[in-house]
Amino acid sequence: MSVDEPLTTEAIGQPNRLGIGIIGAGRVGAVLGRALQQAGHTVTGVHAVSEASIARAEALLPEAPILEIPDILRRSEAVIFAVPDDVLEPLVSGLAAAGHIQTGHLLVHTSGRYGTAVMKPVREHGAIPVAIHPAMTFTGLSLDVDRLQNTAFGITADPVVAPIAEAMVVEMGGIPVTIPEAARPTYHAAMAHASNHLVTLTAQAQAMLEAAGIDHASKLLGNLMTASLENALTNGDQALTGPVSRGDTGTVAKHLETLKALDDPDLFETYRGMALATARRAAEADFINAAKLEELLQILEA
Repeated sequence: MSVDEPLTTEAIGQPNRLGIGIIGAGRVGAVLGRALQQAGHTVTGVHAVSEASIARAEALLPEAPILEIPDILRRSEAVIFAVPDDVLEPLVSGLAAAGHIQTGHLLVHTSGRYGTAVMKPVREHGAIPVAIHPAMTFTGLSLDVDRLQNTAFGITADPVVAPIAEAMVVEMGGIPVTIPEAARPTYHAAMAHASNHLVTLTAQAQAMLEAAGIDHASKLLGNLMTASLENALTNGDQALTGPVSRGDTGTVAKHLETLKALDDPDLFETYRGMALATARRAAEADFINAAKLEELLQILEA
């Protein structure tokens, strides 16, 4: 495969069967390898170091040998780099400097933070860099493969090879979404804010209920949070409910008093910060007037 070769309709609709190597058998790499294997590609090798990653590779890709990175590059037409963000650039640069990158290699990384600029060294060796980031949280178990269905993947690639990246995503059951190179940091911050902070928010709410001796915290929160998420994705700020959006300053003040008594600074500041942002959005959406917003801000900023 070369950037100079014309892309055929067949290649765009269904890429030729590739020998694909996986560098990093973490929660993401092993799952994507399994999904591509199920699509008919061959996983030529997996690089795994820790006991957990080795066990994951053996569970999800039992037929793929565990190899060193140079061996994977030598045996593969396409390679997926599923490594931590801070590891990606020095790893790619080191491999290029050592002469392990081959002309025509399709080199895919799964970092949400980066586009293709981070892989600039491989271009000098005739390789083709692509960024494919699944907008999904992973457990590293086989059930993640099914969860890829209808999952959006943020793709950054040169126009001539973007159809190949899109086709790979479609083969895994995903939905390709183009992310411009310059928008990558904003894209990743949005994904992390939505996913990681939702986990923190949920864990804090569960801990509050459990600390109060209330059973079935997950059931109390589950339907409420699921409905809130679905409503927010459909209706935006019009989905706002609760004391802040109603301007119930007395209730908000009681919440702050209760949370301060729990002696958990992180919990108190998380609630206060989110309530401040919610109050401003509620005012912009005309749920509350300027006077009520000022009352809320005085309570929350005190």
